[in-house]
Amino acid sequence: MDTAQTGLARALNPPPALRAAGVPGRQALLLGAALAGWFAVTWLVGWRQGLLWCIGVGYGLALSAAAFGFTTGWRVWITQRDPKGLWAQFVGIAVAMLVSVPLLAAHPELQGADGPLSVSLVVGAFVFGAAMQVADGCGSGTLYKAGLGHPVSLAVLPAFVFGSFLGAAQLPAWLSLGALPPVNLVHRLGADWTLATQLGGLALLALALWRFRGTQPSRWQGRAVWVAAVALGLLAAANLVVAGQPWGIVYGLGLWGAKAVQALGFDLSRNAFWGLPAQQAQLHATVLADNTSVTDLGLLFGALIAASWKGKACPDVKLPPRSWAASIAAGLLLGYSSRLAFGCNVGAYFSGIATGSLHGWVWFACAFAGSLLGVRLRRRLGMAD
Repeated sequence: MDTAQTGLARALNPPPALRAAGVPGRQALLLGAALAGWFAVTWLVGWRQGLLWCIGVGYGLALSAAAFGFTTGWRVWITQRDPKGLWAQFVGIAVAMLVSVPLLAAHPELQGADGPLSVSLVVGAFVFGAAMQVADGCGSGTLYKAGLGHPVSLAVLPAFVFGSFLGAAQLPAWLSLGALPPVNLVHRLGADWTLATQLGGLALLALALWRFRGTQPSRWQGRAVWVAAVALGLLAAANLVVAGQPWGIVYGLGLWGAKAVQALGFDLSRNAFWGLPAQQAQLHATVLADNTSVTDLGLLFGALIAASWKGKACPDVKLPPRSWAASIAAGLLLGYSSRLAFGCNVGAYFSGIATGSLHGWVWFACAFAGSLLGVRLRRRLGMAD
């Protein structure tokens, strides 16, 4: 860990020669690296994946530049009654929804973030909500903080990857406990009524948060969080157009885990999930062929760009051993439970609601209930709010 932190600190603190070149020189270097990534992905896989790389970089920049966090937004409301983080999330969802819902209604070939209403959804979302508070990050939060060089997230990410692989491998068994078909409001109500119903629901929640808000100054000052929210909403809509599917996080992480397990010599062809023809095709293709993996990698790189732009080294985190162990265990649970719940804060909550999936609302309610428990666990482990 010390070696990794030292390397990251050197990467995030440029040498004197580069600092002497000034901000324009550093900006040119970062822009060149992003363009090189776009060119490499486009050349190796195709223009569509190249565009998804750019969208992923945008995600990382927006999340890290404004410290936009789903986990923190929920925790700050629970502990301080500060609604601004949740309000920003609602704005991002609304922006994505205003573009995505009409597109889904007009173009049936596009795919919403639909998930079945299942026992696994309720259990998985609740566990995810609790675990993300202990790990101090959801799927997107873990990725962008790892890109920033945050030591806890760097430790949590490999556990998240393996947990996502394992959760997918056992998902068919969980679904056998009971599941109803997915319900997409766009198909049931049409675009206009879906927008009216869901925007009205978000507005009512926002009013409730305002009614019960605290008196302390907000954690988020200025316009950055609102700019990030709008940017994330527009990028998510672009994701739907380019990939034909909504923004997601956890499938890509699970695929990385499955590829690692397969590389170790394990045969996944007989697994109920990873043995499916579509999954076998992904396992034998380059990781850049997977839409979610490309945006995940772009997100990591975008966060690294933001960290380098600010010139900040990775933070010095001092936690007792049991807190480190709890964070890594929480990372494993994050990956596992997100597969049971058909997504994390991005794939289920953000993209689910934005594309009219009823399971997104169920996920939100269950995960928020889990976060109430997770905040208490976090305090018992000696972690700061």
